[in-house]
Amino acid sequence: MAGGEHDRALAELLEELKRRSGHSYERIGAKAHLSRSTVHRYCSGASVPAAFGPLERIATVCGAGRDELSKLFRLWERADATRGNPAASALPVPEPVAVPRVRSRAGWWPLVASLALVTSVGAGAAPTAEPVAEAAPEIHAPMWTHRPSVVDKKYFGVTANSKTGLMPSFGVGSVRLWDSGTRWQNLEPERGRPEWSTLDRLVESANRAGFPVLFVFGGTPAWAAPGGPPSAYPDGSRAAPPDDLADWDRFVGNVVKRYRDRIESYELWDMANHPKFFTGPVERLVEMVRRASRIIKAGDPDALVVCPSMGQLSDPAHRRILERFGELRGYESCDAAAVKLYPRRLADPPETMLALADEIEQSFHRTNGHANVWSTGTDFDVPYQPPVDPARAADYAARFFLIGLYAHFKRMYFYNWGSGRVPIVLQPAGGPPTRAAAHVERLGQWLDGAKIRSCGEGTQAGLPHNLWQCRFERDGEEFRIAWTVAGTAPLPVQGGAELLDGTRPEIVAGSVEITGSPVLLSPRGSPRWPSR
Repeated sequence: MAGGEHDRALAELLEELKRRSGHSYERIGAKAHLSRSTVHRYCSGASVPAAFGPLERIATVCGAGRDELSKLFRLWERADATRGNPAASALPVPEPVAVPRVRSRAGWWPLVASLALVTSVGAGAAPTAEPVAEAAPEIHAPMWTHRPSVVDKKYFGVTANSKTGLMPSFGVGSVRLWDSGTRWQNLEPERGRPEWSTLDRLVESANRAGFPVLFVFGGTPAWAAPGGPPSAYPDGSRAAPPDDLADWDRFVGNVVKRYRDRIESYELWDMANHPKFFTGPVERLVEMVRRASRIIKAGDPDALVVCPSMGQLSDPAHRRILERFGELRGYESCDAAAVKLYPRRLADPPETMLALADEIEQSFHRTNGHANVWSTGTDFDVPYQPPVDPARAADYAARFFLIGLYAHFKRMYFYNWGSGRVPIVLQPAGGPPTRAAAHVERLGQWLDGAKIRSCGEGTQAGLPHNLWQCRFERDGEEFRIAWTVAGTAPLPVQGGAELLDGTRPEIVAGSVEITGSPVLLSPRGSPRWPSR
């Protein structure tokens, strides 16, 4: 058995579900698209998968109920977290939260991701820099080749958490306004008496800097939902929808009228599948989205409507709400769908996001999702996570955007810009850009005007087992960007190579040693890209 209290409890629950179903290991494996030996390993406790998807499929095949799936997820989450921290196995498993269930269907292959996870800071502990893990993580994702598609400059986004009106002084492509004094409660603290000064300042600054703005609706004013529970924020806002949707219609209309042609896109709620942010039924949310979409398109036909973002999607209970929204055809009212794609801890390799991206894609396939998917942030516990070593943070920031491309996302908003209290800092408001910001800017320069052709990793793509690579083209010339998740790997190269810090790695006997810092490899004598 893998060991640990939660490993044992996880295996016992799986075995009980298997026994109750009457299915053999072989039968469960066939229905869940897993081998018999894999099902037996998980049910016996010989191993614990690094992604929850295989366990959810096994449990669903065995007829698990809503509460059993929630309990299974929490046992898996604790077992996974204690791989690198045995003492954490003594922590209690939270009680499942009752959430309406949407039935899911098994029958798809997940991405496999297994790695040694770093230990989180305990309650009350002072944050410290994460140590670099000794063990090389083993993370796998399917390779793909598509017709070349343009990497939009707007793809490189940041969430601006500042009221100052200052904007990033390094190269990004778009800004998202949240935690910036622009919630509904902040903009209309009293019915019919708006206060636009903060949003005016931010929009004007973004327009001057040439950044397309994504405005986020959320934070119902206390006057609009006086009986609703408080939101996650200390500004008096409510997590409930407004009692009278006429108040919602009027506010949306006023925002669009004031900022027509100055705000590029509108995200119609933040974390709408979490009770700290939205407590209304999904049907109410869909109606709010339909009404807002009509108002926005009537007031500013060129504006983009982005459906409410959904977060914590590794948890099947939260993913059920996304699926219910899709079943009710909520995504038909939007130009894009918003989700929170991020590592479970920002100290984890960005490649671990691909398992979650696969879960999201399958949910969209099952329930009328959207092909244009944007990632608009992370979880609300990010400020409490420990800081990441600056060198590793710089590589991870760049790889965050590369993995978004690998997962076919159309826009990625890094969380965040403006704060120094997050694990990976790009630039505090009023401060200089960090090394991570410089890496993001350089990656954007590499990909300016480029089209992505393919991505692949490991031996399945004809590469060393720990090497990842995406191929691009620009003006008829192909180039590639390569990196490792851990360790180094030699890669034959013809032409030139450049690192994100502008230095040129040494080429020995026709090969360059690839590390966790992405390298641009060009067939020409030196890499080239358009200047911004």
